[in-house]
Parts: sequence; C-alpha cells; structure tokens
Amino acid sequence: MVTDPIADFLTRIRNAQMANHRIVEIPASNLKKHMTKILYEKGYILKYKFEDDKKQGVIKIALKYDAQTKEPAIKSLERVSRPGLRQYAGPSEFSRTKNGLGIAIISTSKGVMTDKEAKNQNIGGEVLCYVY
Repeated sequence: MVTDPIADFLTRIRNAQMANHRIVEIPASNLKKHMTKILYEKGYILKYKFEDDKKQGVIKIALKYDAQTKEPAIKSLERVSRPGLRQYAGPSEFSRTKNGLGIAIISTSKGVMTDKEAKNQNIGGEVLCYVY
C-alpha cells in the first residue's frame, strides 16, 4: 500500500524518464487523472489514456522527449505538500516556478489547476507539486 499516491505518481514518471521508457503505467485516481490532463495541456507529456481494468483503473502516459538530444520534456518533478506536512498558499503567495518556465499544480476548492489559473481566479489551495 502506498501512503502518498501523488509522490508515487511523480516518482513513476521520473523513473521512467531516467530509464528512457516511452510509456509508463500508473494506478488511476481522480486526482492523478486531473494532474495528467494538466501535464498534457502544458506540453510536458505526449499522450495519455485512461483504461478501466475492473479494479482501480490505469493511466498510460506516453512520455515526451526532444527529437535530437533525447532529453525528457520534464526536467524536474518536485513534490511540495505531503501527508506529514501540508503546504497551502493563497493567490498572492504563489511564486514563479523556475522563473516562470515551470508550473505549480494546485488543488483548490474549484478543482486541480495550475498556479497561474488559480491566481487568475483569485483562489488558493494546496500546492501539490512543481513541474519544470
């Protein structure tokens, strides 16, 4: 049993990139599905597919690499809030991730979104992770 499913999600992606895998399979949850959609919309992953396996479900993510250098599109995945120490921030407290090049994924009362979207809607929430 995994005690921190979001950290497991990020670690599976990180490990798959280090091993130069094209596809990674992750056990599904609604929060992970929303995080996957954000990664796709922001161009960090190539494709994704949600599959139902009569249990929990699986998220299949096609990782994105640079064509010439074979470098992964995601340089860094950093977990911020964790079960032992939750990190919350208001819209004025969102800092720019990697000088505006990265994103922070925030869980708000209006759903999971990026820090920029939360700032535009003037709502705060739990800072799940930084992606660069």
